[in-house]
Amino acid sequence: MMQLNSARSAWHDALYTPWDRQGAHFEQIGRLGCSVQKTAKSINSRHAMHQSISARIQQAIATLPAYLQAFGNHLYSPLSDIDEQEEAQERVLHIAYAAGPKMTARKFEKARYVAQVVLLRYKRLNQGGEGEGIDPLPTVEKKREYILETSGVRLVGDQWARDWGSFVDRCFDACSQLDKAALAPVAKTIAAMKEVA
Repeated sequence: MMQLNSARSAWHDALYTPWDRQGAHFEQIGRLGCSVQKTAKSINSRHAMHQSISARIQQAIATLPAYLQAFGNHLYSPLSDIDEQEEAQERVLHIAYAAGPKMTARKFEKARYVAQVVLLRYKRLNQGGEGEGIDPLPTVEKKREYILETSGVRLVGDQWARDWGSFVDRCFDACSQLDKAALAPVAKTIAAMKEVA
């Protein structure tokens, strides 16, 4: 059953379909060679409670504008897709850019990859719940290597703080703003359910 400890974990759990028996899942894979979600699962009170709570959380998520749903799904949904990832990346980039000084077109294209790294870091840092994750790219060198490996863009690192420091801060602020806005209706729903219980 879902634990309503945080809006982040509730978002994940509301979109995750648990198996009643782990063995049934592996049995199905063995028979079919793949996993297929079926509606003919044994339903017990624990499963019914999970579905009921999930529906309330999903309803709260549905009240959000599409871009906030995409951002939240990218961060917390086990069903997130590439479209939601790209939407989240674009939002972070444009919010951070709008909050700072203008850039040349060449620097803006590089800023796109820096924003993607910040979003990846933000996602990993917050996946464990309340900021309990581990930074996957803790050094400037790791960030530069990741950008080079994933996009083929080489960023000079000797002046990283001067060139990208304030932009990185604005990207983290953008992530935080979007995250807070996306989680607000989920947190409100959790509070209402706890009050009733």
